[in-house]
Formats: sequence, structure tokens, C-alpha cells
Amino acid sequence: MILFLTIVSGVAWTVVYVEAIRLGVRERTYAIPAAALALNFAWEAIYASRSLATGISAQGIFNIVWGLADVLIVYTFLRFGRAELPPWITRPLFLGWAILLGVTSFAVQLLFVAEFGWDDATKYAAFLQNLLMSGLFIAMFVARGGGRGQSPIIAVAKWIGTLAPTIVYGGYGNSALILGLGALCSVFDVTYIALLWRARGRATV
Repeated sequence: MILFLTIVSGVAWTVVYVEAIRLGVRERTYAIPAAALALNFAWEAIYASRSLATGISAQGIFNIVWGLADVLIVYTFLRFGRAELPPWITRPLFLGWAILLGVTSFAVQLLFVAEFGWDDATKYAAFLQNLLMSGLFIAMFVARGGGRGQSPIIAVAKWIGTLAPTIVYGGYGNSALILGLGALCSVFDVTYIALLWRARGRATV
């Protein structure tokens, strides 16, 4: 069951990333909130590298796939993200902000490793940044005044991709922290799904 849920999570998050790349290129924007994208890219780069160094597992394969996909999502952010910001933010300011986000995200991930060790850091960091992402998706919806550059496919796949490891690490792993963080993610994710479907329904009226 744990392997099955790991595969479900891996496939669901892969769908998120593929759809984010497709939407970003098609709509000339970025489909993953910037701070969450930076943290995800740092997490996946670090743990994909560790998987290559210590032995490949099912989760390790997904980490590598996600890391490669994130490179393309980061490209959409760097290519189109400036247009989402106020005019006074120049291209150099935007790039400086992007670099700061990236450096900070790698530092945060490595601090998690230093504090909790490799095994716990991967879970705690993943669920905390996942909760941040859930909230930022709703903030993106509000900031853009609707679902531009967003998709119910991303929203549903993100929810499933988070729910599966919540069961693995929170339920089977008997972690109240992860179970609680995962439950909160579900609350935000379902809310986001409802917002997107409501906006889509209004657009078709």
C-alpha cells in the first residue's frame, strides 16, 4: 500500500508539473507561485542529487523527474514573470529578487537537513512548503482576478499528490505533525479547486 501511494503521489505531482509547463508556455506566464516554486526546485535538486548518490528508489526516481520538470517551470517564471509585476519593478530588480528567492530556498532546505537529518528533513520541509503552496495558489487566484495561468488539473492533481503522502507519513508513519499539515493542505486545496470551478462556470455563462 505504501508503494502504491508513493506512485500515486509521484504521478499526480508529475501531472502538476507537466500541466504547469504547458500552461506557462501557452499563456506566457508561470503557473506555480514563485516562492513555492523556488522551495520546490531547491527541495527536488537536493533530494534528487542525494538519490543519485545513495541509491535509486521509487521516490528518488520521481524526485529526479520533478527536478528536471522544475527547470522548465523556472524558465517560464524567468521568461514571463516580470510581466506579472508592477511597472516600477525593472528587469534587473526582478532578476535580483529571483536570485534571492533561489538562494534563500536552498539555504532553508539545507537548514532543515542540518536540524532534522536527511530522513525527517525531507518530510517536514515538503509538507510545510506544500501548505505554503496551497495558500499561495489561492493568493495567485485573487491577485490575477481569476484563473488565468491556472488549471483545475493542477489543483486536483496537487490535492491528490499531497493526500497520498499524508496517508503514508501521517497515517502509517504515525506523525501528528504531518497528518495535521496534510489535512490543512486538503482544506486549502479543496477551497482552491472550488474557486477555479466557480470561475470557470461564470466564464461559460
